[in-house]
Amino acid sequence: MSASVVSLFPTVVPPQPVRLNQSRKGPVPQRQWQGTSGKRYAHSVYSLIACPPVPKATYLLVRRDAGELRTVLHVGIGDSDAQTLNLAQIRRRGAQLGANEVHIRFGACSDAARSLAALDLRAGLFGELTAEPSRACA
Repeated sequence: MSASVVSLFPTVVPPQPVRLNQSRKGPVPQRQWQGTSGKRYAHSVYSLIACPPVPKATYLLVRRDAGELRTVLHVGIGDSDAQTLNLAQIRRRGAQLGANEVHIRFGACSDAARSLAALDLRAGLFGELTAEPSRACA
């Protein structure tokens, strides 16, 4: 006599992941930011919600208003090998500060180059290395 398992519940198929930002076709918009050294750094621009997983990279959290004026709120470095962990940290900090855009610089290949670019941008954008908002302003 053999036994068989009969399921009383229908097989549930997990939903497919939602693809954000599918309507955008073509290249990702670029924006340049200048550091205190005078060097310009090209960044790819994403919305905070539609930002893809981020490899080790330098990034800016930006608030863009209705008049297209952009205000940099934070300069940071995604330093984890786990791209989704970097993305989670970016979204958490962006939500705390009220950012709606992420500007990512993929160009630097070493930790030292990313740190140097972040320090240069922070000094150029905020006037000193440690100045940045600690939370969202109304």
